Parts: sequence; structure tokens; C-alpha cells
Amino acid sequence: MSWDDRYWYYRPAPPKKVKGGIKSQSKRGAFGRSWWAKRWMSVLESFNMGARLGRGRSYARQGQVASIEIDKGVVKAKVQGTRSRPYNVIIKVKTLTNAQWKQVGKVISGQAIFAAKLLSGEMRQDIEEVFKPAGFTLFPEKRGDLDTDCSCPDWANPCKHIAAVYILLGEEFDRDPFLVFKLRGITREELIRMIGEVERGPARAKKKAAGKKKLSEKKKDRELPPPSEPLPSDPSAFWKGTELADDFLGEVSAPRVNAALIKHLGNFPFWQGREPFLSFMESICGSASKNAVSVLLIENQIDHASD
Repeated sequence: MSWDDRYWYYRPAPPKKVKGGIKSQSKRGAFGRSWWAKRWMSVLESFNMGARLGRGRSYARQGQVASIEIDKGVVKAKVQGTRSRPYNVIIKVKTLTNAQWKQVGKVISGQAIFAAKLLSGEMRQDIEEVFKPAGFTLFPEKRGDLDTDCSCPDWANPCKHIAAVYILLGEEFDRDPFLVFKLRGITREELIRMIGEVERGPARAKKKAAGKKKLSEKKKDRELPPPSEPLPSDPSAFWKGTELADDFLGEVSAPRVNAALIKHLGNFPFWQGREPFLSFMESICGSASKNAVSVLLIENQIDHASD
């Protein structure tokens, strides 16, 4: 039997379990819902990793990734394998230069639909057309566009630990497409500011900055307005405050939609809970609302009975 045959017959040892590890939201099937997340995943699938890709999927679903940090052009993660200490994973992506990003900003500012879609958390499928004038692509297209490394003893690169991190990144891109831009060297805030400066023009940006400076200097020179009423001389009276009206809270009732604000903000980045973040928070907020209403109604009944 050759070494290759022995490898295929070898049954890898199960990894050590991670408490509070980052688990994939996908329990079965493909990873990532949006086209840009699937585009990211297609690069990994093009590496012909064989069985390692399958084990990387299992690692992502089991929560073997202990932590992920994303910075401009680099991702650092810790993945728990069969050994006692987690392996260190680094994924580097080639970033654009400032000059290239300025070219991209000019194209985006000239086509408002791109900026509007991005600000609403979406990405147009023809976004790559924006990067062609800069001679670049938004998504990595080949193995050479990525520099990956893992401290595990596996000779293959990418290994299953790198694959697990790569998969979780793809799911995170569903939540925040601006992370793809960050890996290419620019944050969401920087991109929006750059587009705004292109639209206003350098002269207008300087004029606005000068106006803000003068305004802040004027504010510093102004004296604070006197309080509407003098503070009480007795400190205890100040901290005690005044009695509130009986109907201060208005009508007491549970909200029609639980965790409405949290749902508006979206999923928590790299959620490490046992169940999906939004459904978990919906359950917590629903229970808290019912308990709060019960407490307030009981207190109100007690107050009326004492009267």
C-alpha cells in the first residue's frame, strides 16, 4: 500500500471541543446566502482541497474556531484542533494603494447606485466593473491573491483550519459586505468619506473644514447659558428630585415586535451562542417585556390599594 493509499484510509482523530467557539449559522448545505459571500467561497473551492475542505466545513459547524480578528488586508484566528493549544491561522489579502482607491472612489461617486446599495447593506453584482480602471479586483481570483499560513503540522496549505476560518468569513460577509472592502485595505467609514470628498471636490472640502474650525472657535468663546432655574441649596433635595405623576409612563404594554431595534441592527459579528443571535435575543426581550409589564401592573395595583 502506498503512502497516498494509507492517507485516504487514515481516520483523523476528533478535535478537542471548544467552549464558546464561533459556529457557522449554516447547519447543512452551502455556506453564505448572498452572491458576494458565495463568490468568496468559490475561491476556496477552486483550491481543490479534497477531504480537507469537508473537514474545514465540519470545524466551522462544530465551533472549533475560538476567535477571529479582521484588519486591513489580514485575518488572524485561533482554531482548536487535536492538540491542547489552538493553532494560529493567518490569511493575508493583497490591498489596494491609496491611488487605486481614489480611482475606485471616482467611479463609485459617478454611479450613485453603487454607493446607495452599499449603504443599505447590499452589493451590486457588477461591482467588479468599478475596480477595472484601477487594474484590480474586489474579490481574490486565484491562490496567489491570498497568503495563508497555519501553525498546524499539516503540510497542505490551505489546511482544514484555514478552510474553517475562510468559511466563517464568508458567512460574516453576508452580515457586513464592507468587510470585503476592509480586507482590500479600506474601512466602511473611509470609503464613505472618500466618496463624499470626491463628490464635493477638494476646494469645497477645504472650505467646509475651515468653516467648521471657525464655528468651533466661536463656540469656545461663548459663555454657557445660565440654568433655567437655580439649583436647590439643600443637597438632599437635589438628589431626591420631585414626585412623578401617576401616568408618567403612559400606557404600559409589551411591544408588538420583540427586539425590534436589535433586528434592525442585524446579527452580532461572529456570534458564539448555541442558537442564532436574533432568535435568542427575541426570546430574551420577549420574556423581559412580559416580566416588566407584570411588575409595573402589580406595583400600580399596590399603590391604588394603599390609597
